Amino acid sequence: MQNFCSPNLVTCNIMLKAYLLHGMFEEAKDLFHKMSENGNYIGRKSDYRVQVIPDIYTFNIMLDACIAEERWDDFENIYRRLLHNGYHFNAKRHLRMILDASRAGKGELLETTWNHLARADRTAPSPLIKERFLMKLENDDYAAALACVTSHPVVDLQAFSTMAWLNLFNKSAHRFRKDALFRLINEVSVLVSRTELQNPIVHNLISACKEFCRTQMTLAEIKQIEAVSTVQTELALKS
Repeated sequence: MQNFCSPNLVTCNIMLKAYLLHGMFEEAKDLFHKMSENGNYIGRKSDYRVQVIPDIYTFNIMLDACIAEERWDDFENIYRRLLHNGYHFNAKRHLRMILDASRAGKGELLETTWNHLARADRTAPSPLIKERFLMKLENDDYAAALACVTSHPVVDLQAFSTMAWLNLFNKSAHRFRKDALFRLINEVSVLVSRTELQNPIVHNLISACKEFCRTQMTLAEIKQIEAVSTVQTELALKS
């Protein structure tokens, strides 16, 4: 580039796009890393005239490429750099990326985004809340799963209707153990007994849990789980 013009952000972004258009991911990644390293040499305003550093467009170019190539480790590194450089999670631009990365084994990026939004006092999009809820359910962390909807403000109540929850359970049943929803109901029972929780979303959640169990489990399975759950609830209330 130096043979034709002084390095500048517009030209670098064009080169990134050209590399990626021709299947040269590694070359694009190398250029991106060189641009990122230039940030180490910024000490005063005048340095911006000679050092080219990534802007939000640069980051988005590379994030798109990582998703397309399923380069999840690279995606994680670049997304963390984006946040570290002071740019923000944009739901329209980044939500689908984070959900895809989470389901590809990068669940920690969802946690990073969750904490980023909390620090900025921003409300998480409903798909992000639901995905984090499922992650906690997968890990048998029922208190944390419930906290996803009780400790975080929700503006789209329709997205958390009884039917919406039921659709989520039916679509994601392979992700949690068979008795998970019974255990979640127990967690709510304990919480309500201690705090007198009044939350329409939790009410919808429990209604969906009960309906899912009624339609997806045999009576014998329900009775067996109920017996164990009753004992666990009593122990939790005494603790």
